[in-house]
Amino acid sequence: MSDDKNKQQQQAQINIELTEEIAEGVYSNLAMIAHSNSEFVIDFIRLMPGVAKAKVKSRIVITPEHAKRFLFALKDNIEKYEASFGSIKRTDDMPKFPMNFGGTVGEA
Repeated sequence: MSDDKNKQQQQAQINIELTEEIAEGVYSNLAMIAHSNSEFVIDFIRLMPGVAKAKVKSRIVITPEHAKRFLFALKDNIEKYEASFGSIKRTDDMPKFPMNFGGTVGEA
């Protein structure tokens, strides 16, 4: 019986490849979510200070079932993060960026 269980576990393993480019990640400070009856669309956006136009850096399309699994996985990871590093503070304000990114203000 244990041989059957080991075979099932081996068959259930997934080999996941992570390229160097994808491993670098993409910075996003805004996300927008839309849905239909068959999918959720999550746009990850980079909003830059002083720029009126923001760019979508990545779009992820998932099924409703996977959206719910993602929700639970994210919740679990946030709970683990807060247990290690303390509560994440949440504000309802839009992000406030310094117009100079912390450096000196240049003049033209």
